[in-house]
Amino acid sequence: MNKSELIESMADASGLSKADTAKSLEAFTSIVTETLKNEDSVALIGFGTFLVKHRAERKGRNPQTGAEITISAANIPSFKAGKSLKDSVK
Repeated sequence: MNKSELIESMADASGLSKADTAKSLEAFTSIVTETLKNEDSVALIGFGTFLVKHRAERKGRNPQTGAEITISAANIPSFKAGKSLKDSVK
C-alpha cells in the first residue's frame, strides 16, 4: 500500500474527505518526525512505539579495497510493534 492508497482507505474508514485525510496524515507524520528529532518517543498503546535508537561508532571495511574505516555514531528512527498489532498479524 502506498501513501495515496492509505489516504483513500483512511478516508473511506473515517468518512472524511480525501483532502482532510491527507492533511491529517501529513500532520501525524510531521509531528512524529519532530518528536523523534527531539529524541523523544511516540507511543500508541496497542499499536506500537516510534522511538530513536543510538547506534555507536564502529569499525567497518571498504568492500572495494578492504581498508578499515570508521562508521560514525548515528541516531536511527525505529518502530516497536505493540502487542495488539503483533497478535493481529499472526
